[in-house]
Amino acid sequence: MLRNGLEPWHLIVVAIVVIVLFGSKKLPEAARGLGKSMRILKSEAKAMKTDETPAAGGTPASSTVPAPEAITPSDVVTVSEAAPQPTATTVK
Repeated sequence: MLRNGLEPWHLIVVAIVVIVLFGSKKLPEAARGLGKSMRILKSEAKAMKTDETPAAGGTPASSTVPAPEAITPSDVVTVSEAAPQPTATTVK
């Protein structure tokens, strides 16, 4: 039934439909975005394969997440220090 389901003229028709639907200006942007997504996916998959996983129930040997820095009271900025509040005026 679908012995010759994908012939060259089918691809030409699909290409024409895609160009008509999306326009010739959007296609390079879409291709760039698709390429960037594929590179990111590939690098993440490679990182997952090479990532060492600790034994079950054990603790990891080294942590890759840095510890958060402590916030001191001098780091905190209050609203009154940040900017003066505008005063409401009424117009008669």
